[in-house]
Amino acid sequence: MPTPSSAALPIRRLTPRDLTACADLSQDRGWPREEHKWQFLLTAGKGYGIDDPDGGLVTACVVTEYGPQDRPQLGAIGMVLVAERHSRRGIGRRLMGHVVSAMGPTPLTLHATPNGQPLYEELGFKVTARAEMVCGHFSSPATWKPQVATRAATAEDLPAILRLDEEVFGADRTHIITRLPAFADQLRVAEENGRIIGYAGAWPNMDTHVVGPLIARDTESAKALIASLAAHTDRRLRTDIDVRHEELLTWAKEHGLAPVAFNAVMTHGIAELPGDWSRRFAPLTVAAG
Repeated sequence: MPTPSSAALPIRRLTPRDLTACADLSQDRGWPREEHKWQFLLTAGKGYGIDDPDGGLVTACVVTEYGPQDRPQLGAIGMVLVAERHSRRGIGRRLMGHVVSAMGPTPLTLHATPNGQPLYEELGFKVTARAEMVCGHFSSPATWKPQVATRAATAEDLPAILRLDEEVFGADRTHIITRLPAFADQLRVAEENGRIIGYAGAWPNMDTHVVGPLIARDTESAKALIASLAAHTDRRLRTDIDVRHEELLTWAKEHGLAPVAFNAVMTHGIAELPGDWSRRFAPLTVAAG
């Protein structure tokens, strides 16, 4: 029988059983395999993909929903990949169109690379912000001292973290935040007078620790959290900081984190993201908003 064209192949929901195929797809496009991140996203979100008759996946992406389960307030799209052998055939556009249609009236967001941005603009996404990725070994000169107290988070902190996160993010992320203790190698909080004013995680991705989510009352709290995470790892730190946080980006670069790339933060169905951007410094991952 002739092999069906990729345009005729059905789009299906992915599950955690597709982890290896998703990691293979990442590797095919020259990305790290990122199996730890794929596992998290396929468990916490909804994966979509097309099977290749010759084995593996033609394309894949993941949507992470926030808010009430039966009426999500926001969907974050990430890990949009098309196998090299199937590229430039409109498959990515077809998959994205399917996801946008499946999500109906739910507002959507994604982080777009310069290469991907034109496709998303064709589908009605608008640029609302930008994020800069920085990476490197954090170095803290003796002249700099954190102005905010930090410590490792405990199970008793979870209710306060969830309240703060929903207030700042603008939607309920309980299904994400409650997975952080198992997903991240570190989860730390910033405190003032016994009250949690910020929190951050550091999770393993290849040879780095990704800092995210990073939510804090102000820039000084964000600095203290990054420094405290760095003090407990020998790996390079990597994070994606909203470019409106100029002071934090300048400080991070002065402390050893070098600029790597920019991504456009895009939305569909809403003019801007909900919540309070001034306290939202970095996402859990650009793949999940």
